Amino acid sequence: MAYQYPLQLNFKLIALAPRIFVRDATGRSIFYVQQKVMALKEHVRVFSNEQMQEQLYELKADRILDFSARYYFRDMSGRELGSIKHRGMRSIWNATYEIFNPGADEPTYKLSEDNPWVKVLDALLGMVPFANLVSGYVLNPSYTLTHIPSGTPVLSLKKQPAFFESAFHIGKLDERLQPGELEERLLLGILMAVQLERSRG
Repeated sequence: MAYQYPLQLNFKLIALAPRIFVRDATGRSIFYVQQKVMALKEHVRVFSNEQMQEQLYELKADRILDFSARYYFRDMSGRELGSIKHRGMRSIWNATYEIFNPGADEPTYKLSEDNPWVKVLDALLGMVPFANLVSGYVLNPSYTLTHIPSGTPVLSLKKQPAFFESAFHIGKLDERLQPGELEERLLLGILMAVQLERSRG
């Protein structure tokens, strides 16, 4: 089924475990994302809605609590759909994630932060009492997902102004992206990256 862009991602800042609601431009629920609490390995479950009656995917790390872990996407039949990995020490300043096809060792897409200064200012304001409330509304980082071989921008991820929750928009930049396994892989990669960025502050 085709998604109507932009997609809207919402999760509460006070939630113990990240719980993300994903809806398309019509308000239709697409995903409900829940992360297991206190797990040694990152384990994220993706359902069709918040009633959690139908699990669609799971995202699991390949190692225990490691900065360079790779996160694999699988459907409920166990079929691998792809994976994502933080670029490592090189991207502490400018967050970059690489997305891989199933079984591949070389990435085909990357998700990069557009302006790293936004994150730096947000972290500095977060250390000032009550200023973190303002920073969540004023400082809104954005990311671009790009096809590596061609350099073509495919999707955008932009944080929206919000006080008591985090909200993001996913926009489609390349209209050639069609519904199917590739779109699923890219959206699952973005969902995992959002959770990892949140945990890193």
